Amino acid sequence: MAAGVPDHIHACLFDLDGVLTQTAIVHARAWKKTFDDFLRQRATATGETFTPFDPVTDYDRYVDGRSRADGTRGFLQARGIVLPDGTPDDPPGSDTIYGLSNKKNQFLLGLLATDGVKSYPGSVRYLDSVQASGLHTAVVSASENCHAVLAAAGLEGRFDAVIDGVVAKRDKLAGKPAPDTYLAAAAALGAPAAAAAVYEDALAGVQAGRAGQFGWVVGVDRVGQAADLRADGADVVVTDLAELLTADHRDE
Repeated sequence: MAAGVPDHIHACLFDLDGVLTQTAIVHARAWKKTFDDFLRQRATATGETFTPFDPVTDYDRYVDGRSRADGTRGFLQARGIVLPDGTPDDPPGSDTIYGLSNKKNQFLLGLLATDGVKSYPGSVRYLDSVQASGLHTAVVSASENCHAVLAAAGLEGRFDAVIDGVVAKRDKLAGKPAPDTYLAAAAALGAPAAAAAVYEDALAGVQAGRAGQFGWVVGVDRVGQAADLRADGADVVVTDLAELLTADHRDE
């Protein structure tokens, strides 16, 4: 098990937010601002009780790892709220799926501009080890801001392939928990799914790894959901990718 990777693995497919970069918290803040503004206005108009978006539980269950539109739709459905899809050009904040999604992106870009982006040091160490061993690597992200985040974190150009929200939209790839984007990344690296590893912090992403029958699915537990990651198909769960370089995890 060289470089913390089983011998049958020849390609490593990394989620971005929460695995390589510390942007999951920023995404959660942007989602909370978006949904709380919407829910508060709705409560005022209808007399319903205002129940705020939970940036841990709701984020993990409904939006993490999914496209903006799918995340918006999933959370609202969980609250029993149905909005029209609208169009991708809807003004931010419109009462449509795309309008709220665009508002979330507006908030996110503002937070990235003010707070910047940090990578996880342990993930960079692990990436260095994997690439030094000659394994091919790809980033798989639902974000259409993937390249901007990679650049801000100093990771742009480090990967053999990037399958992001822009590619998914262009190629009509279903988002996580469907395995389509990970399968596209494996194909771009010339590796069958059985010879590729998936690294994910999102439940939907781990589900995608299992659905695609990938050779190794690693769950990265940043928020205390190790049991859920295992239940959804992770072969091993760590709190930091650097743990995979230790002897204990080489035996798993």
